[in-house]
Amino acid sequence: MAQTVSDFIWSRLHEWGVRRVYGYPGDGIGGLMAALHRREDTIEFVQVRHEEMAGLMASGETRFTGKVSVCIATSGPGAVHLLNGLYDARLDHRPVVALVGQQARSAMGSHYQQDLDLQSLFKDVAGAYVETASVPAQVPHLIDRAFRIAEAERRVTCVILPNDLQLLAMEEPGREHGMTHSGVGTEYSPVVPAHAALQRAANVLNAGEKVAILVGAGALGATDAVLATAERLKAGIAKALLGKAAVPDDVSFCTGSIGLLGTRASWEMMQHCDTLLMIGSGFPYSEFLPKAEQARGVQIDIDAGMLGLRYPMEVNLIGDAAATLEALLPLLKPKRAEDWRATIEANVSEDWQEARESALVEATPINPQRVASELSERLPERCIVTADSGTTTVWYARQLRFRRGMMGSVSGTLATMGCAIPYSIAAKFAHPDRPAIALVGDGAMQMNGITELITIAKYWKRWADPRLVIMVLNNRELAFVTWEERLQAGDPKWPASQDLPDLPYAEIAALMGLGGRRVSDPEQVGPAWDEALAADRPFVLDMVTDPNVPPLPPHITFAQARGLAGALASGDPETGNVVTNTAKAMLNSLIPGRKE
Repeated sequence: MAQTVSDFIWSRLHEWGVRRVYGYPGDGIGGLMAALHRREDTIEFVQVRHEEMAGLMASGETRFTGKVSVCIATSGPGAVHLLNGLYDARLDHRPVVALVGQQARSAMGSHYQQDLDLQSLFKDVAGAYVETASVPAQVPHLIDRAFRIAEAERRVTCVILPNDLQLLAMEEPGREHGMTHSGVGTEYSPVVPAHAALQRAANVLNAGEKVAILVGAGALGATDAVLATAERLKAGIAKALLGKAAVPDDVSFCTGSIGLLGTRASWEMMQHCDTLLMIGSGFPYSEFLPKAEQARGVQIDIDAGMLGLRYPMEVNLIGDAAATLEALLPLLKPKRAEDWRATIEANVSEDWQEARESALVEATPINPQRVASELSERLPERCIVTADSGTTTVWYARQLRFRRGMMGSVSGTLATMGCAIPYSIAAKFAHPDRPAIALVGDGAMQMNGITELITIAKYWKRWADPRLVIMVLNNRELAFVTWEERLQAGDPKWPASQDLPDLPYAEIAALMGLGGRRVSDPEQVGPAWDEALAADRPFVLDMVTDPNVPPLPPHITFAQARGLAGALASGDPETGNVVTNTAKAMLNSLIPGRKE
């Protein structure tokens, strides 16, 4: 059989290193699917339940490999469904190549079935590179450019392939005018700023007496260099959500997360520092950074577009985090700032004590912080943890103590619901020998998580380590949005909008051949984690928790306090529980060592 355009595409992607593709079939990609069938021994096809999940799994895989991932969707509705997952990747700077089917070339523009203007549809999400193939000889450079740009720029790219073109015999471009010839491969070297720029940065850092470091996803491969820099400067290290695994939480001067989901130690450090070093982070909430006139700043980022964006930095360095810090270190003078470091370490110790005590505060029936706290004590070595958007993200950020070698991620910038389970599935495909844990709210579970249990049931026996634990924070409510309304708008909870059905998630898992357990007794939270983490198959923990435990920010503003008071005065149906739990949380934070 002669090689078709579709055969060529998979062969070429295999040359680029692709070994897996996430997607859902349809007649708009019939030729591509048939060709993938012919080489299923070299490229694995992962069938998802919905194209959005294909995009989210591709976004998830690249978070845990650092490599380009690939997803595929059919024409029309399939292409539309893919968008949210691709936006998730784009906004978190994750490299993904999307292959999208289209109607036959002769039908395009004729108001034909599933004939959409895909070039325009994908122009924003795949703005770095989106092209529609028209002839076979064009396909090599479309695939090569899409992959190379995604890899080099950490962007989403898209190649649109009409279904009739997919079936044509492949024709290599000829040696004539109007033809172009491309190839596979790119050699990368770490980008390091010039010595003069490094010296200017060193001058700023050396002059400071109270240095704070903020790391993000760009520092994930620079742990040793970050720690060495912090030791030299006697700095504390705060972490944006996507940088949670960049520095282990057992480091005494790691203040943990920053922002609305952050710690008091991070808040205090930023309020009192005189110098800020930001490494690989686009943390957006400037109100949690030093005041503009308070601190001098240095920023390191591989993307010039992210430099000087959140804080008026004095020195902006374009460079790879690890290589730039290694080049900067010899220029940094050791500091003696024992008092500054001691204050940071004391605040960190107090925060972890408070986190544990907050987890033990009584709730009805289970305090959600306890669910995360009990997991933290049991996190397996080399585990991969994902958290969905909502209150699960708060407890992920504040309660889990990551150790070196662990990985984790959330939907950072898009903050989409329904990301944790597809991320965790992708983690298991990328690292089948590592345990994975997904922390999911019941809203996200009902949105798409239940259907992706089918995907888990379909594939889990392929994984060397079968452990994939799905923890559902079953509070029967879209709790994070409820709290946002209370704190930000001063509006009471509206049950018609916020209440969710109580489903038997563990029983649903059991129907699919997975493990499961429903927990409503606080004393059984720890044993339930033990059971799930020792199971011989994926396991769903249905944790029945209290929606009225407040995810309070580390520093409550007057506006937030006024908003909460206004919501309660306006007849919030949960007023009694909210007042009680908020009072407990605030007292616990104000009086260290207090126990309920």
